[in-house]
Amino acid sequence: MPKGTSLSIVRRLPPSEATERWTGARHGLPKAYGRMDLIVLGVGVMIGAGIFSIAGRQAATMAGPGVILSFMVAGITSLLVAFCFAELSSAMPASGSAYTFTYVIFGEVWAWLVGWALLVEFLLAAAVVARAWSLYAAQLLADLDIRLPRPLAAVTGQAEGFDLFALLILVLLTAVVALGARIGLRTLWIIVIAKLLAVGAVIVVGATHFDQRNLSAIPVPSAPAETAADTLHSSLLGILFGQTSAFGWFGIFAASAVIAFAYIGFDVVATAAEEAEDAPRSVPRGIIRSLVITTVIYLAVAVVMVGMISYDRIDTKAPLANAFRQAGEGFMVHVINIGAVLGLTTVILVMLVGLTRVMFSMARDGLIPRSLAKINRRYHSPTRITLLLGVLAILLAEFVPVLTLESLVVIGTLSVFIAVAAGVIRMRQTMPDLPRGFRVPLSPGVPIVSIAACLWLLVNLQVITWLYFGAWMAFGVLVYLAYGRRHSVLAGLRSPAGPPTSELHGENRGRHRR
Repeated sequence: MPKGTSLSIVRRLPPSEATERWTGARHGLPKAYGRMDLIVLGVGVMIGAGIFSIAGRQAATMAGPGVILSFMVAGITSLLVAFCFAELSSAMPASGSAYTFTYVIFGEVWAWLVGWALLVEFLLAAAVVARAWSLYAAQLLADLDIRLPRPLAAVTGQAEGFDLFALLILVLLTAVVALGARIGLRTLWIIVIAKLLAVGAVIVVGATHFDQRNLSAIPVPSAPAETAADTLHSSLLGILFGQTSAFGWFGIFAASAVIAFAYIGFDVVATAAEEAEDAPRSVPRGIIRSLVITTVIYLAVAVVMVGMISYDRIDTKAPLANAFRQAGEGFMVHVINIGAVLGLTTVILVMLVGLTRVMFSMARDGLIPRSLAKINRRYHSPTRITLLLGVLAILLAEFVPVLTLESLVVIGTLSVFIAVAAGVIRMRQTMPDLPRGFRVPLSPGVPIVSIAACLWLLVNLQVITWLYFGAWMAFGVLVYLAYGRRHSVLAGLRSPAGPPTSELHGENRGRHRR
């Protein structure tokens, strides 16, 4: 039988292989994260786009004051999934997160699909947020009356086409990640503290302009005339039920699906499990606590924003800044712009960290070239894969209109969430004695509700998003068939034609401990 053809659809990674086999310096990640570091990691990636852009845009165009409910729906869904991530990461504290969980529980093919979905989630999110960072940075300079030379002004703060700011921030943060987790962690702490101070100012000052009447301004649902283009940009649920209205309950749930983008990132904490101290306990706590903190902050800002200004007066280009302008608090515009730049900086940084850890794990398993999994001895970091992914993020941000593909990040993430929730149910059945540092309460009820909630959000996404995602996953299957299944470490171990174990892992100085 040719190498790699031995029933790749059923081969699974033993749990001990997922967490114990990578013990050598060449492919092992050093400990870098304490308990508080993991919380900062989660808060750093989640607080950003949801506060500074998505909330206002969805209130103005889809949900009105009901955007508060949209944040609650998305937050509760994320919390249910976070419980599932917490259990699996406590049982398998490896850098691959959902990819590794799926490899152990369901098998290689499903693991590849989850890894491929994670790739589009993290890579596209980094590119999208880099573009948003450029827009805010350019606005910050303009509000401070700092004028760039005309040639530079023409290539900064651009929604499409070459953008110098997006390039610079991605180059800078890729270098920070490549230099090692500890350097990135110090940077993250400083920026997160500054960002939280800015967000706190928004909540305190905004609350002084709160008007309860703005919350009672309930918009009437509107149903635009359908065209072919409207069909592609309507939600799947709306097509199924012949309803494509904005506002009302349909608008609230449609906004929830988009707002889920704001909560994306708590799963990044799980990708840091291999580098965390006392991972079976610290990682579940980091995931859940960072998500709870973020949800409370989101709800506070959403209440303040829609309480300051009527939904029909919100400027979708810069919602918070313009709300404070209308309230006569011009100085807060600078605070918001600085907070947005800092907030989006941490989002990009942590997304790059999560992306490199997932792809690093896939490289160690041979599904992508194993040479990319080499640890740099000087920086104790997977420098090769970091630099490669940084280049891909730059190309994506510069040459693809990524700001129009925001929902593609959401659909990839929700698909991964479903796989993780299903993994908890399956692991309870097939590996009941596997040690866990955390258990999902009321299982299998919570995982089942998590799956149902994610499916509900998925059907509220636009038809065109489903088409894009289907094309991406189909391409991923082709990549796996062409490379991954033949070069997988498990294929080498189980196929008579494959190289011996000592050859596969000799460079790692590792013995397969079972």
